[in-house]
Amino acid sequence: MKFTWHYQGTTPRKLRSVLKSCGVTSSLIKVAIFHGGALLIGDHPAWAVEKVQPGQTVGIVLPDELANPKVVACDKQFMIAYEDDDFLIINKAAGVATVPAHNVPVQDSLVNRVKYYYVANHYPNQVTHVATRLDKDTSGLVIFPKHRFAHAVLDSQLKRHEVKKDYLAVVGGHLAIEHGYIYAPIERDPASFVKRRVSPSGKPSVTEFWTKQAGKCATIVQVRLHTGRTHQIRVHFSFLGHPLEGDEMYGGDCELVQRQALHCERVSFFSPFKQRQITCQAPLPNDLQQLIHQLQITKECG
Repeated sequence: MKFTWHYQGTTPRKLRSVLKSCGVTSSLIKVAIFHGGALLIGDHPAWAVEKVQPGQTVGIVLPDELANPKVVACDKQFMIAYEDDDFLIINKAAGVATVPAHNVPVQDSLVNRVKYYYVANHYPNQVTHVATRLDKDTSGLVIFPKHRFAHAVLDSQLKRHEVKKDYLAVVGGHLAIEHGYIYAPIERDPASFVKRRVSPSGKPSVTEFWTKQAGKCATIVQVRLHTGRTHQIRVHFSFLGHPLEGDEMYGGDCELVQRQALHCERVSFFSPFKQRQITCQAPLPNDLQQLIHQLQITKECG
């Protein structure tokens, strides 16, 4: 793939520095130099230390990415919420893992399904990059960068907390707080390989929430993560005494729903390739709509 920019500086500058100012990482430059790509000034290959003059065009050519033969392709379907040349956003169904698990008889995670999709559509880059993940039984939006440059862009934005991910959750009990933050460090539960817990020795974890609708026995909350710990939303609301409905691991009521009532409904990030904000939304799935109806959560808050 070829990416180009117009250098708008007023003084000569090394090509490497100009490319980095455009978001190209050192790793991408190394890939271009050593693995069949190229660095460009105008339409001509150039060394990383060559000087770029004001007004010149610079570019990088990245080699196509071959599919990993160890990843099994799976032809099961998935729902596409958004797609362009650089990003694929999937509305994941509950019950589907984001990445392959070890020692399972059928590899049918989103990674496996996306590999099949890329190969079947003859995409030049067939590596299944994953920028965000959801637990197997959480539904909603997952971002797949379609090439290594897009992945680097998303990683950088995630580290700077510029990727916005909003969730809807149904928690047990009547939550009277309209807007709040949960500051509670999270660590792995020493008694379990999977489970997490709040502990003073854990990593800093921050969850922001807004109460959207409150019933007598359950509440709908909108949630935004400010850190990305495993099971963070589930752990934090359990810590508050309001575990998610259906979340057996963290004390939720499983009478009406058999998976944690959590859905990633909105993601938003900036695409430097399109020079605009990409915002995508996914409607609440039927099982959670039915849960809300059964719980008779009707009172609007806020």
